[in-house]
Amino acid sequence: MRRSLFICLALLSFAACKKSTSPGGGGGDDDDMGGPDAPTAPGGSTYSLQWGPVTVPANTEDTQCVILPLGNADAVKIHEIQDTLTLGSHHMIVYRDNDGSATAQTTPMDCQPFTGALNTSGMIEPLAITQKLNDDIVLPDTVAYSFSANQMIKIELHYINTTDAAEVIQGNTTFVAADASTIQNEAGLLFTGSPDVDVLPMQTTTLHEFFSLPADIDLSQSHIFAITGHEHHLGTGVEVNVAPSSTGPFTPVYNPTNFSWSDPATQEQNPDFAVPAGGGFDFTCTWYNDTTNPVKFGESANDEMCFFWAYYWPAPSSEVCVHSEGTQYGTQNLCCPDANNSLCALLPAILAN
Repeated sequence: MRRSLFICLALLSFAACKKSTSPGGGGGDDDDMGGPDAPTAPGGSTYSLQWGPVTVPANTEDTQCVILPLGNADAVKIHEIQDTLTLGSHHMIVYRDNDGSATAQTTPMDCQPFTGALNTSGMIEPLAITQKLNDDIVLPDTVAYSFSANQMIKIELHYINTTDAAEVIQGNTTFVAADASTIQNEAGLLFTGSPDVDVLPMQTTTLHEFFSLPADIDLSQSHIFAITGHEHHLGTGVEVNVAPSSTGPFTPVYNPTNFSWSDPATQEQNPDFAVPAGGGFDFTCTWYNDTTNPVKFGESANDEMCFFWAYYWPAPSSEVCVHSEGTQYGTQNLCCPDANNSLCALLPAILAN
């Protein structure tokens, strides 16, 4: 995304006083989260964190997390996130701790996949989801993620080693700061999909649903500037449209040709777009199952998913949204965190089923 801007920021990062942290180092007092009047780090500063490396035995799948101090003494506005993964990595999610309650965990430990994304309190908030070996997320001009001083970052990495030999797996994320005086808007991530997945054997299966945004989420004035689709190994396509209602009219916003489940396109939206007031997302997932066994929804790479995530601004927070029309989960149409919706407390169980 915005390759020319990436090059400029990279040059600025090289010329500036580079700040980096190794796992567990340089974080300072975890409880000192700063505040709105805290000093702001200069634009061009970079902060790098690392998950692993971990030697993964043959034919092993797991999800493990670390929680690391970013090493920023001052508040900072993050305008770019650069993620890199080794082979064997399925996806990596980067979160920020919003209330200062997280404590450092420098050694990768088993954790429930998408736990942070499904944290209905909003204390751990997803910032970026990467499922390719190199992913550069450059936010639009005047847009950034706000980090408090001594920010804690959670990194979740889902890996699967399908080979007959051990693999060394590692994930890296680098945050590039902007000049705070240029930032006017906060970025957010909208994570949306359905658990109504039932991929039939020896045929193509299609799931098509319409997710109507809850009344308290108005994206009619928002700017959605990038989308990524997500399926597992049987996935052949993700298509997303926006519409004022389930009957249309539909505006296509994501439908990459030659969709690759292992390296799905992150499509930059130029121009960016909003969701019509009272409307929502019309989305379709397709799979081809060349096995004799049905495949259901699940977090394992051997199960299937139907999700997409969108980066947008202005955003008071990131949202995790689920739509269901199936018999297993009942009719669901919710976004979390939402303190007034008791169903949000059930969302982790629904998606981890």
